[in-house]
Amino acid sequence: MAKIARVVALGASNLTRGFGAVVKTARAAWGPEVQILAALGHGRSYGTSSRVAFRALPSILESGIWRTLNSLPPVSTRALVTDIGNDILYGFPSEAILTWIDEAIQRLLRISSDIILTGLPLEGIRQLSRPKYLVFRSICYPRCRASLDQLLESAETLNAGLATLSTRRGVRFVNPNPVWYGVDPIHIRRRFWLLAWREMLAADPAAAGAQYGYLVDRLRLCFMAPERRWIFGFEQLNHQAGYSLSSGVRVWLF
Repeated sequence: MAKIARVVALGASNLTRGFGAVVKTARAAWGPEVQILAALGHGRSYGTSSRVAFRALPSILESGIWRTLNSLPPVSTRALVTDIGNDILYGFPSEAILTWIDEAIQRLLRISSDIILTGLPLEGIRQLSRPKYLVFRSICYPRCRASLDQLLESAETLNAGLATLSTRRGVRFVNPNPVWYGVDPIHIRRRFWLLAWREMLAADPAAAGAQYGYLVDRLRLCFMAPERRWIFGFEQLNHQAGYSLSSGVRVWLF
């Protein structure tokens, strides 16, 4: 099997929070010349624009990652489609979300058949109490009015649909390990970032101990801006030419 030369990652808050771990994992597993293209961001939606506080982002399907992927020379690529549950809390039905995910997978299949799709953290959602859910919903999704029962029903339906979709499209399906989560039912705990992303990216565990300028790269990644966003309603465009980190990895953000 050819060594992975490019990683494409689509996601939202978990991918954003753990992106440094993704970069470290990819570099350790596939070397310093690996390329990483990511469409991510807190609250990111696959099919509609999203806003968190004063920052807004286009949907993943509307982002520039697809144009850039089509412009780059073909290489051995592994793609990860994750963080799919946001759109439930934005009020979209499972059928619409599955249509968006299917569209993303079909676009990725034009580039590579090596695609990993992750399910929802159902165990954590099932264990939510109603008071805890109300607090979580009020802080993270203040416009959401779905009850806990409605959320769980939608999550179960969506996760089953994702499993079916993965079979139909011939991509790998990975259910998140419940151990990765704590009081927060949807965000992976920091202590499990490296383990979780290594498993989701299907990287060689033997590469886990490789060391390089991880902290330096994490600081640089924190200040990288995506290709397109709105801050306080003003559009910002940031050309993505592949930012080279100290580890040698090149990163594009969308």
